Amino acid sequence: MKTTAIKIISTAALAAVLVTSAAQVHAEQIVAFLMPDQASTRYEQHDLPGFKAEMARLCSDCEVIYQNANADVSLQQQQFNSVIAQGAEVIVLDPVDSSAAASMVNIAQSQGIKVIAYDRPIPDRQADYYVSFDNHGIGKAIADSLVQHLERMGVPKSQGGILQINGSPTDAAAGLIRDGIDEGLDSSGYTTLSEYDTPDWAPPRAQSWASGQIARFGDDIIGVVAANDGTGGGAIAAFKAAGVDPVPPVTGNDATQAALQLIIAGDQYNTISKPAEIVATAAAKVAYQMLNGEQPVAKTTLYDTPSELFVPEVVTRENIKAVVFDTGIADASEICVGRYAAGCAELGIQ
Repeated sequence: MKTTAIKIISTAALAAVLVTSAAQVHAEQIVAFLMPDQASTRYEQHDLPGFKAEMARLCSDCEVIYQNANADVSLQQQQFNSVIAQGAEVIVLDPVDSSAAASMVNIAQSQGIKVIAYDRPIPDRQADYYVSFDNHGIGKAIADSLVQHLERMGVPKSQGGILQINGSPTDAAAGLIRDGIDEGLDSSGYTTLSEYDTPDWAPPRAQSWASGQIARFGDDIIGVVAANDGTGGGAIAAFKAAGVDPVPPVTGNDATQAALQLIIAGDQYNTISKPAEIVATAAAKVAYQMLNGEQPVAKTTLYDTPSELFVPEVVTRENIKAVVFDTGIADASEICVGRYAAGCAELGIQ
C-alpha cells in the first residue's frame, strides 16, 4: 500500500508538471493580423512583413497569426472566430465589410479582446484604436493633383469631363477616399461625367465599367480619378483596348509596382506613396502596448475611435525618382525592366 501510494503521488505530481509545462508552451501572447483581400499585393508584400518585423522587435515571445479573407465576408468572420479560439489577445482587423465588422468588434470586446481597426475604419462600432493613412486626404490629394494638371495643360473647363472610379461600396475607407475626391472635383469647375463604385476593388470590374464609358463618352473624357492603382490600371487597360492614344491622365493610390511602371511609361498620371510598413509598424506598437495593459495615446479621433492617421505624398513622373527611388521605397532593378528601362533612363532612375 505504501508503494502504491507513492506511485499515485508521483503520477499526480507528474501530471501537474505536464500541465505546467503545457501552460508555459502556450504562454506566449498571441496577436492576430486579419487582412481583407488578395486583389492588392500589398498585404503579403508590405503590411504583413512590416507588422511581423516590428512585433518581433518588440516582443520576441509573441506569436502573430495571419489570415487573409480574399474579399469574403463570411470567411473573415470564420477567421475572426478562429483566432479568438486560438487565444488572440489583440486582433488587428482590416475588414472586408466595414459594417459587418461591427459585430466582430462587439464579440471580441465582450471577451476582453482588444481590436485595432487597420486601414479601413469601422464606423458602426468603436474599436479600441484605428491606424491608417488619411483616406479622405488621399482622395482629395489625387483629385487636386489631376485638376491642377488639367489646368496646367490648358484643358478648358467647358470641355468634356472626368470619370470617377471609387473603391468597394462595403469599405468605409473607400467611402472616405470618395468623399475626398468629391471635395476636390466639386470645387474644380470640371464636370464629372459618370461615377462607379467598384465591388471588391476588383480591377477587371473597373476595366469593364471604363470600357462602357469610353464607348459612351469617347473623346469627351479628359481624365479619370481612380481611387487606387488597381482600378486606375483597369481604366488604363480599357483605354488601350479601345485604341485611345494618348490615354487621358489617370490617378491611382498605393504606389504598386505596376503603377510605378505605368507612371514611368507615361500611361498613369499619379499615385500615392504610402509605404504600408509605416501603418503596419504603428499597429504593432499599439498592439504591444495593449498586450501590456496600456492605453495608446490617440493622435486624433475618427468615428469616436482613438486614431493615428498618416499623411501620404502624391507621386507623379516629376517627383517619382526623389520620392520613391532615392528613398529606397522601390528598387530600380525590379521596376526598370523591359519596356520601362528607357523611361527610367530618361528620368535618371538607376
